[in-house]
Amino acid sequence: MSRREQTGLEDELGPILPGPGASDYERYIRTDDLLALQKTADERAHHDELLFQVTHQSSELWLKLVSTEVDTATGQLGEGELRAANRSLRRAILGLKLITEQLDMLEMMSPWEYTSVVRPELGHGSGFDSPGWNHLRRAIPAVGDAFHKLRRAESLSLADVYRHAREHEDLAELAETLTELDERAGVWRIRHLRVVERIIGGDVVGTQGTPVELLAGLVHRKFFPELWDVRNELTALARAEES
Repeated sequence: MSRREQTGLEDELGPILPGPGASDYERYIRTDDLLALQKTADERAHHDELLFQVTHQSSELWLKLVSTEVDTATGQLGEGELRAANRSLRRAILGLKLITEQLDMLEMMSPWEYTSVVRPELGHGSGFDSPGWNHLRRAIPAVGDAFHKLRRAESLSLADVYRHAREHEDLAELAETLTELDERAGVWRIRHLRVVERIIGGDVVGTQGTPVELLAGLVHRKFFPELWDVRNELTALARAEES
């Protein structure tokens, strides 16, 4: 291929989207902005600051997606689109699974080096201030309310939804999906607590003066306790029918 032909091909396949970047991929993903969000090598007090920032920044991106999918599901339930809502919630569940798994990366840090060098760089920064998690904490109860509104419109108790699941498959599937969403959020809480305990200890105070033991108290909180309690009711009903 001649230089002229090669230049012509480059022109033909070159970027057409606006913005900085040598390719349309870079321009669409905004890689220049994205990869500039971390401290540079000269700015880092410790090598592990890059690991810490990338892990938390990517978590915020996934949480943004998770919250958006939960909000979308709430709107879909309001329109009576139960199957579409279930698909949106499945996406949210997978997003929570991914941010839980990437917590493994934080355990690659030395407890001493994190505590003595990296942690002071956080200032008063705390996971309690995570905009992604705080948005999700508001979004999840709303989708639960939308589900219960549909259930009540059918004059169904939660036990009825499960006992007559064949006649109300979409509602029964949603009940299980919401339970899994709640479970996956709880698994993230537990995993996060264990990472914190492994790195800084369980009997210390966090960056905002909050004891780590407070996290332990939050681990057992559920967004939808009624979806867990109904299992007890179903078990009791099944035993009553057996006797």
